[in-house]
Amino acid sequence: MLKDLFRKKVPQILGLDIGTRYVKAVLLDKDGEHCNVQGFACEAIAGNAFVDREIKDFDAVSNAIRKVKLALKVKSKDVAVAVSGSTVISKVVFMEPNQTDIELESQIEIEADSLIPYPLDEVYVDFEELGPSQAHAEKVDVLLSAAHRDMVDSRVTLLREVEFEPKVVDVEGYALGNAVKEFARFETNDEGESSPLCTVNIGHSQLLITVTDDERVVYTKEHNFGVDALLQDIAIIHALDKQEAEQQLLNDELPSTWRQDVLPPFVSNLSQQIGRAIQMYVSTTRHERPQRLLISGGGAVLAGLAEELAVELSMQVEVFNPFAMMTVSEKAAKQGLDKYAPQLALAAGLASRGFAPWHI
Repeated sequence: MLKDLFRKKVPQILGLDIGTRYVKAVLLDKDGEHCNVQGFACEAIAGNAFVDREIKDFDAVSNAIRKVKLALKVKSKDVAVAVSGSTVISKVVFMEPNQTDIELESQIEIEADSLIPYPLDEVYVDFEELGPSQAHAEKVDVLLSAAHRDMVDSRVTLLREVEFEPKVVDVEGYALGNAVKEFARFETNDEGESSPLCTVNIGHSQLLITVTDDERVVYTKEHNFGVDALLQDIAIIHALDKQEAEQQLLNDELPSTWRQDVLPPFVSNLSQQIGRAIQMYVSTTRHERPQRLLISGGGAVLAGLAEELAVELSMQVEVFNPFAMMTVSEKAAKQGLDKYAPQLALAAGLASRGFAPWHI
């Protein structure tokens, strides 16, 4: 088709999720409205390289990033990464409409000074206009995000050492929300309105909660709980060290009794944590309780977890596969993308940042 020859090609950007235990990467491209998975990689980070989401062992993280780059053989150097933790702040503020970016920036500096509990010269600040405000008539919602410079700079330095160029530094909650907006199936009522969709990324030591409504992120928060609690219990009950417990869990080599001995208390604790997180969302926003939950992250690959959470939480629970509606390359399929898919939700959300403009 002649029109296809002149279609503007979407710039490719590698989505790189630097977690506390693994570095995960996703490479996507887009043909019109259709997305394709070109490749993915998942590499373990040796030892305990993080303390409270801050990198302490730079060599261990750098080695994992190098392995990812080698595995993907990616030509593009452009990457998108994300940050999280107590020094990362996101707030929605209300502004006058029809302002230029320069006008908004001057207003944001005033707002940031009162909202951010750090000196402004110690943080990076960015903003994005979200659209008309539902809470304040004749105003627009503007997302204000700030991250401590040390957290951002450490990642930028690591990436440039392996000859990657960080084009986007996102916030993890919004990267997860971006994956949901781009790649999840939304249900609508008889009036064609979509219902709120809650997504929980179950990581090693963190639950990341994101709620999207009308394909817009309306809430995101982090909670200290994760798969590490399960690994600790497995290690104690089956007399293993934690790394060995993790390896046996991944390889399905644990004694068959672990599902009766260890899993039920973890599922019960997890459901309580998620239930409290959803209640916090409801009380904070005064919105209705979501009736549908997506789970992603390392914990989401545990067989039967979605079904057990559905019973515990009395709501519809599904494992989030961000690639379900995409074309998958032969190489990615052979590597077992389906098995890893829930763990790659954040990386997929970051990779999709190449599909739209971003602030420089």
